[in-house]
Amino acid sequence: MDDQSALLAALKLQLDWGADEALEVFPRGLQVRPAPAAAALAVVPPGVPARPVPQAQTDAQALAAAAATLEELHGALLGFAGSPLRDTATQLVFADGIPGAPVMLLGEAPGGDEDRQGKPFVGVSGQLLDRMLASIGLSRAENVYISNILPWRPPGNRTPTDAEMQLFLPFVRRHIALARPRLLVLLGGTAAKALIGGRDGITRMRGKWLQVMMEDGQVIPTLATLHPAYLLRTPLAKKDAWHDWLMLHRRMNEG
Repeated sequence: MDDQSALLAALKLQLDWGADEALEVFPRGLQVRPAPAAAALAVVPPGVPARPVPQAQTDAQALAAAAATLEELHGALLGFAGSPLRDTATQLVFADGIPGAPVMLLGEAPGGDEDRQGKPFVGVSGQLLDRMLASIGLSRAENVYISNILPWRPPGNRTPTDAEMQLFLPFVRRHIALARPRLLVLLGGTAAKALIGGRDGITRMRGKWLQVMMEDGQVIPTLATLHPAYLLRTPLAKKDAWHDWLMLHRRMNEG
C-alpha cells in the first residue's frame, strides 16, 4: 500500500469512529512528550504542608499566642499589619461588656456604627441584641462579654471572606481563652462557620448545643443562633431565636 492509500485508509477509519473535524494539525495522541523532570515528581513528606503558610498567618499565630492578658491581645491586634482591613476601617473594635463574664457572644464583624464608636453591636442590631439579652436577665453592663470574629470593619459592610476569618481566628481563639466564658454564643452563620466549621448553615446549626475545643483541651458549650441583623430583615425568624435564648437561659441556671 502506497503512502496515499495508507493516508486515505487512516482517514476512513477516523470517519468510521465519528471524527468529523480536525482541531490540530497533528493528532495529539501521537505527539511524543518529554518525561517530567525528577523534581516535579517529588513527594511531600507526611506532615509537611504542600504550600507554605503565608507570613501574615504565621505572624497572627505568634502574636496571639504571646498575649497573656486581654490588654496584651488588644495591643497585639493594634500592631498586627497582616490585613488590609485596618487600612479601610476607622478604628479597631475589640470588645464590650464584662471580661470574665459567664457568657461570651461572638458576631462576625463591625458595621458602620461600630466602626465609628469602637464597640461591637452598638447600632440598630445591637439595640435588638440588648433587648433579647434583657429578656433572659443578661446585660453587657453586668454579665455578658461581646466581641466579633473580625476586629476591623470590612468595606461596605460586606461578609468576611474565608481567608479573613482564618487569618484572625488565632486572635479569636486566644480571646476566648483569656476571657474564659462558661458558655459561648455565636451570632450568625459567619461566626458559627469560623468556630465550628462544617458545611451546615446557621438554620441547621442553631437550636442545639455544640462544642468548641480550646488548645488546652478545654471544651466550651456553644450555642449558635441567628444574627440580630438577620432578625431585623426577617421578623418571622424571631420565634426561632427566642427558642435559642430560652435554651441559653436554662443552661445558665443549671446546677
